[in-house]
Amino acid sequence: MRTHHCNELRESHIGQTVTLIGWVNTVRDQGGVIFVDLRDREGLTQIVFRSEENSEAMAASHKLRHEDVIQVSGQVVKRIDGSDNQKIDTGSIEVVPTSLKIVNKADVLPFPLDKELSNEDLRMKYRYLDLRRARMSKNIRQRSVITSAARRYLDEAGFYEIETPILSNPTPEGARDFLVPSRLNPGRFYALPQAPQQYKQLMMVAGLEKYYQIARCFRDEDLRADRQPEFTQIDIEASFIQQNDIISLVEGLLQAMFKAGLDLDVGTGFPRMTYREAMDTYGSDKPDTRYGMKIIDLRDVFAATEFKLFRSILEGGGVARAINAKGFAGITTGQMNRLNEIAIQAGLPVKTLAFIKCENGEYKGPLWKVFTAAEKEALIATLDIEEGDIVFFGAGAVDTVSTILGRVRTEVATMMELTKDSTAFNFLWVVDFPLLAYDEETSGWGAVHHPFTRPNSEDLALLEEGKLAEVRAVAYDVVLNGYELGGGSIRIHEKELQAKMFEILGVGPEDQAVKFGHLLDAFRFGAPPHGGLALGLDRIAMLVAGEDSIREVIAFPKNNKGADLMSHSPCQIDLKQLREVYVQSTWKDTKPAPEPGTVASETDV
Repeated sequence: MRTHHCNELRESHIGQTVTLIGWVNTVRDQGGVIFVDLRDREGLTQIVFRSEENSEAMAASHKLRHEDVIQVSGQVVKRIDGSDNQKIDTGSIEVVPTSLKIVNKADVLPFPLDKELSNEDLRMKYRYLDLRRARMSKNIRQRSVITSAARRYLDEAGFYEIETPILSNPTPEGARDFLVPSRLNPGRFYALPQAPQQYKQLMMVAGLEKYYQIARCFRDEDLRADRQPEFTQIDIEASFIQQNDIISLVEGLLQAMFKAGLDLDVGTGFPRMTYREAMDTYGSDKPDTRYGMKIIDLRDVFAATEFKLFRSILEGGGVARAINAKGFAGITTGQMNRLNEIAIQAGLPVKTLAFIKCENGEYKGPLWKVFTAAEKEALIATLDIEEGDIVFFGAGAVDTVSTILGRVRTEVATMMELTKDSTAFNFLWVVDFPLLAYDEETSGWGAVHHPFTRPNSEDLALLEEGKLAEVRAVAYDVVLNGYELGGGSIRIHEKELQAKMFEILGVGPEDQAVKFGHLLDAFRFGAPPHGGLALGLDRIAMLVAGEDSIREVIAFPKNNKGADLMSHSPCQIDLKQLREVYVQSTWKDTKPAPEPGTVASETDV
């Protein structure tokens, strides 16, 4: 149906007869001459209709409108001097058609395709039109390019691409499972995989040694800009490797992907930072290091303080810390209220962040008057406080203070637009995560990564002694500009150690046999040392494309309520279908059924 695509013709094609097909991008009537920009996924070619050259085609061109699908045949000619368009690759030529065929007419569009649209629901409803826009087409193309680069890299590194089941058992990955009733097994359910974790470990037991998969994963959790109920991982597992082997492999993989997607050389040998250092310095286990504003410990400043609050906290093993938001003393009331809100959500026990600021040569803030002259002098020196700075304080348990100041740091950076024009790609590894975390609500221990993560061999004695909070994991996350790109670990491969880990997590022998019996059984037959990592492909594609949401790099995403407004899912299922899978509806029709694609409120159920 065509001889060339719409971004292919150049001056070397002048004089040739060509056939093009695509969408009408624009139509311009210049009084006797009609210019049409014809578009396909590759780009644009200008088509020029003149009555003296083809009156029939000229007459038909008057009926064209945006997004009509047309086919033209004609001769490639050079544009008139001075009319070149340097913004497009085909800007020095145009096609004078000898024939025009209108393949399909388009109705009036629900929104223009040449402008950005703030109404996301409208974009999602007509996603197939949204994807025609140049920006979205480019995003999907870049995603494809980096995915292909990942496959090439892993293929060349000797990895097998192997698929794992979508219908499987629930797994303890930290989120709710999507459940699927089984018609052939009444009363039983499959779960959609949160990750292929157990399957890839079993592949290592099977002796396949090097596995990867562009894996679809499903988690029923609250949504945000970088989270979807279904998402894609580049899942990797290998045998007979250690942490440094995985880190080296993944750095090379990311280097290949960013080179393919952005023609950017990111290098290898990413900096490494321990989890403790990341939390103490940035208040986050995925720190954005493109700007400073580091958390500063003030123990030395207040070592002999008479300020009762700080003294009691420090004597009780807590910390007093602060960040200096340089040049932000002009913070507005609205911005301050927002920071207070974020700090409270992060665990601030009072309603207001403590601060001091320096304006017009004067130090202001409720804390300033309680400090001694020596403490003030030490504080100014330690935090490098200058005119126009504002300092935010945190005091209390170390993890709480780190989290509060970390969230405040990130929000202040957004308010100050510290990374708005940044072109930096600051990769780093966060290592030495804690193996376990205590959950106050359940009064039990939970795995920081997952139950299959290997304890650091140096800390096995601490595990035996019950000093669980001090045990480190052989786990590692790769981070870019404040986003976790992926995480992994060296796995437990011994049955006894894995069973002990389950026991610590409150999974007794009976539950172990039901939920993990296949894995524990496999470990009896010579399981090799192994480990791996999963990269978030959606998130990487988002950063490569320069977007702020993974919805912009997924062809057909869900909205922030988990609904697909185009296909009207999730939808209600009739009773006949429910009976076939032995599921009884508990839905109470106390209100009219919600519109397809919407999510019912709690009062509807």
